[in-house]
Amino acid sequence: MAFQFEDFSLDPERRELRRADKLIALEPQVFDLLTHLIRNRDRVVTRDNLLDSIWNGRVVSDSTLASRINAARRAINDTGEEQRLIRTVARKGVRFVGEVVETPKAAPSAAPLPERPAVAVLPFTNMSGDAEQEYFSDGISEDIITALSKLRWFFVIARNSSFIYKGRTVHLRQVADELGVRYVVEGSVRKGGDRVRITAQLNDVATGSHLWAERFDRKLADVFAVQDEITEAIVSAIEPQLYAAENFRAQRKPPDSMDAWDLVMRALSHYWRVTRQDHVVAQALLEKAIALDPNYGKALGLLGTSYMFTAHMGWMDMAAAMPVAERAAFAAIRADDEDPWAHNALGHVHLFARRFEDSLAEFETALQLNPSFALAQGYYGLVLSYCGRWQEAGEATRRAIRLSPRDPYAPVYLGIEAYARFLGSDYEEAIRLAHEALRQRSDFVGAHRVLTSAAGMAGREDLARSALRELRRAQPNASLAWIAEFMPIRFASDRDRYLEGFRRAGLT
Repeated sequence: MAFQFEDFSLDPERRELRRADKLIALEPQVFDLLTHLIRNRDRVVTRDNLLDSIWNGRVVSDSTLASRINAARRAINDTGEEQRLIRTVARKGVRFVGEVVETPKAAPSAAPLPERPAVAVLPFTNMSGDAEQEYFSDGISEDIITALSKLRWFFVIARNSSFIYKGRTVHLRQVADELGVRYVVEGSVRKGGDRVRITAQLNDVATGSHLWAERFDRKLADVFAVQDEITEAIVSAIEPQLYAAENFRAQRKPPDSMDAWDLVMRALSHYWRVTRQDHVVAQALLEKAIALDPNYGKALGLLGTSYMFTAHMGWMDMAAAMPVAERAAFAAIRADDEDPWAHNALGHVHLFARRFEDSLAEFETALQLNPSFALAQGYYGLVLSYCGRWQEAGEATRRAIRLSPRDPYAPVYLGIEAYARFLGSDYEEAIRLAHEALRQRSDFVGAHRVLTSAAGMAGREDLARSALRELRRAQPNASLAWIAEFMPIRFASDRDRYLEGFRRAGLT
């Protein structure tokens, strides 16, 4: 059945909300919430009802719940003050109070693609010839579904829907049509003796292309540890491929037809290039996205992160960047405090405001929400290093690289580990890591800084002088005063030793 109210129509099967003939874009959770309220319009729906039906029993904050209700109201031209269609019943819950007419639908057709990219993970095929191993292949698939769902940038089909294809030979186009998805993940598991081989691939069904494929061979010393490791590796590889595919789609749209999602995808493509000019372009695109949707948590979180990164690199004045980043980060948290990018942005802001414990807490929250978030993992290492916890910092950055070995930010993670080794007085290893970071990104300012100071402390005068020349080219405003003021090194002894390395290299 479809639901008609006022001049709106809601089709749960096609996942469409229309006003007259105009399609209204909705986040998946907002659509599900509105549908649930309409279907249960004969009663007050409690907070627990919503948590059970929309979030599968997972506890979310009151602000997250309120933001979804407000978004549903905005979509149907209602407000919290007017409450014409969605009414809040004090201390009880909410209720849809509009007059609804149910209309039978025509014969079912292919499910439409949601406004945001939708992904289905098919049950991995057990190639072992042993029915008892089904639990392992099913477990891999279920873990990937769970992990992808934590990204929150994508709509992930629930396990019960994607597992209806288990044991069936079905063309991917049929899967895409029936589930309303653009991307499908499939794979196989083959166990033999004490080893397991897992293959996985990501398909863009709309174009018929394979976006990514990989094979993993592991020993089965601990079956559950292997399952976690493979899941993590697959999700870490899939995420940037989905971003890249969505950016390609956005680039093919006329500029005046791009919505906020398209603009964020375009911004991400510039963000990952790690250059000064690309961050300027990314920030402009994100401002446009926020102008279209002032409560777009993803755009706000990415904007706050971008401003703090550009200031940390010395590409922008910290005093100008901080208030913009802080406003964006807190707005992102208010919009969606379950979004890891929002906590990532606030972690950056707290760090450069020298609120170290708050910064660590925000990065830890981001990683709890999405354990595969390599960027947050790398910057968690940066905060640890600035707090003098250099051994833990090195572990964090190595984990970031393991999560995303082909990451455009990998040189940044190497630079952070180089600084951690500097704190541990292992200057030669700091030099090696800084050189590797610069081999991958010759313009990476952070690696130039570590290389200069480490060479100075190691007594390698020629290297220190040449490193300083390159640092001045990459960051013309580099000085002892700038480093002392804008690098948030918690302990004076660590800061003094870092500055001493620069002095020995000739920086004033």
